[in-house]
Parts: sequence; structure tokens; C-alpha cells
Amino acid sequence: MTVDVLRRAAPADRRARVAVAVLFFTNGALFANLLPRYPQIKADLGIGNAAYGLAVAAFPAGAIAAGLAAGILVRRFGSARVAVGGTLLTGVGILAAGLADSVVVFGGALFLAGAMDAFTDVAQNAHGLRVQRRYGRSIINSFHAIWSIGAVTGGSMAAAAIALGVPRGEHLLFSAVLFSVAACVALRFCLPGPETEPAEGADTGNADTGEGAPPRAPAPVTGTRIRYVLAALVLIATAGTLVEDAGSSWATLYLSDSLHASVALAASGYVALVGAQFVGRLLGDRLVDRFGQRAVARSGALIAAVGMGLALAVPTVPGTVLGFAAAGFGVATLVPAAMHEADELPGLGPGSGLTIVSWLMRLGFLLSPPVVGLVADATSLRAGLLVVPLAGLLVLLLAGVLQPRRR
Repeated sequence: MTVDVLRRAAPADRRARVAVAVLFFTNGALFANLLPRYPQIKADLGIGNAAYGLAVAAFPAGAIAAGLAAGILVRRFGSARVAVGGTLLTGVGILAAGLADSVVVFGGALFLAGAMDAFTDVAQNAHGLRVQRRYGRSIINSFHAIWSIGAVTGGSMAAAAIALGVPRGEHLLFSAVLFSVAACVALRFCLPGPETEPAEGADTGNADTGEGAPPRAPAPVTGTRIRYVLAALVLIATAGTLVEDAGSSWATLYLSDSLHASVALAASGYVALVGAQFVGRLLGDRLVDRFGQRAVARSGALIAAVGMGLALAVPTVPGTVLGFAAAGFGVATLVPAAMHEADELPGLGPGSGLTIVSWLMRLGFLLSPPVVGLVADATSLRAGLLVVPLAGLLVLLLAGVLQPRRR
């Protein structure tokens, strides 16, 4: 039935899907072009670790400061326009950060880039979910997989520019112009009309269970229920970000210091997590269509909790690398699932639930490093990394707010 649904998608919807994919790709690539330049910027500014850490923290701080305004902008200007406008200004902020001649300008530029990135993040997901509703099946995970491809592409571009000796300003200007043009071209093919339009081309039933099957009966809408569901969705998304941050912030350190792996081998922990997460997102849409968001999230949470739990219980280098891979695969669909459910909550304005989840989810990236670090200092990093299986157990408890397979 999946092929039948795809064939019924109108040409405009297929073009819109490609356009949203371009927006996700550019969003991943833009910031990734700056990250490999950080050591050079730090050396050129002549700043210490403390000042550098505060300046870099301006990016997530900007995202948190501005994130709640994203829903208002989406309702006022439309998700596609906000996504593209945010992309253009993110490029400006990243270019300014690369050209900064003081730590204050560097931090301020990152603050701007982070704020605009938050707008783009909410808006591109909102538009992706609009396209998904018109398709009548899950496609949101594929967009997040394309974001990962964009991040790898951006990082590779930066590495090549550094290896070829391309000046930082020229490299980042080229990157900003290239991806800004791509986003502007994509805007022409995004869906027109208001954010609240009804889905077009989608069946009233479910593609997996046959034509004409009745949709799921909506749960009673109450303020208390909406608050509970929103809180659960925030925790599910935050659990996904906690696992991602554990891989990016601590995997290499744990493998090299605690397990005495070589420098090259220690990097494989993070690579395994990101690679498995990418695979999980490529497979995620078909799994969600076949089994439902709830079953996929619970299965993934179990894989993450058991895989990383065993790796920590019996610490070996190969086992730990596999544990991080299991964690990345297990949480691959959590953030897209939470965003989808939040955007579908009744009684909220277009983009409101999505904005709240996206905004609070970012706290995971801010809070998890110091929490894990405090636990590691008090006991060991092995104990601090228990945050990964605990995040899996949290999702197992809360996944009931996600959609089951519709019958």
C-alpha cells in the first residue's frame, strides 16, 4: 500500500517534499562549516578555555532565548518563509562569527546564529509535517536523516577548505551564499496557503491496514491532558538529545581515558552513534507506518537501554562502541516523533506545540554535559554515562502518549 500512497501524491506535494529536504540539508550544512574552524578562531582571538566555552555557549543560549517566538512567526508569515529567512540570517551570523575580531563579537554572532537556527528548526519541521499530512504516511524521519547528511557535507567542506588553505572568511562566505541560494530556490516549491489547511491526497484510513479504515478516535481535549502530553513529549525529545550529547561530548573521552583505547579508535564511539542514528532515521518512516510511533519508540528505547546498559556493565572497547551504536539507533526517531505529536495536539495554534517541544528540548544540550560531568567527578564517567540507559527507560514509561498503529 505504501507504493499506492506515493503514486497518489500530487506533483506539487512531491516537489514540496524535495524542497523541505533541501531546507533540512542546508540547516545541517551551514553550522557544520563553522565547527572545524573553532580551534583556529580560538587561537586567533587569543582567548582561554573559559572565555572560549562561554562564547561557544552563546549558540544554544540564543536558541533558547528566541525559540518561543518561532511559533508566532510561523503563524504570522508561514513556516516556509520563516525557515528560509532563518536560514539566511543563520548564514549571516556564522559568517560574522568566522570574521570576529574579539570574543564579544564572536559570542554575539553565535547568539544571533543560534536564535535564527531555532526559528529555522521549528519552521522546517512544521512545513515537513504539513507535507507529511498530504502524503498520508510518515516521512518526517527522512528529513532528519537528510539533516545528518547536510552536517557531514558541511564538515567535509570545512575540512577541505582548511586542507587547501582557503581563508576562513572566503570559505564561510561561499558556504553562506551557496546554502542561502539553495534555500531561496526551495522556497518556490514549498506548499502555499495557511498552516491550518486540511490534508490533501491522504486517505481517511491508514495505508497499512486497508482502504476506508476509520481514523483513530481523538482523545478528549482538556487543558490538563494537553499539559501532561506536552510534558511527556518534551521528556521524550529530551531523552533523545541526552543520548546524542552523551555520544558527542563523552564517547571519545570515555573510550580513551577509561578504557584506554587509541585516539583513532576512541573516535569510533561517536561515529558509531551518529552512523546508527542515521540508519535508524532512514528506516524510521517505514517502521512507523508499519508498527506506529509508540511501538517504534518503545522498541528503540529498549535497544538503547539494554545495549548501552550491557556495555557499561561489562566495559570493553568493542562492546562500548556497539553500545553507542545501539543507543544511536534506538533514539533515532524520538525527536521527530515528539515533534509530530506536539504539532498534532488539538487546542493549540499552528506551530505552538512544536515550538514548545523544540525549545525545551534544547535544554538537554545545555544541562546534560554539566550533569554527566558532576557525576563523573563524584564517582566515574562510567557512572555518568548511565544517563543513556536511564533515558531509554524514561521513554519506555512515557511512550504511551505517542500514536499506536491505526487500525
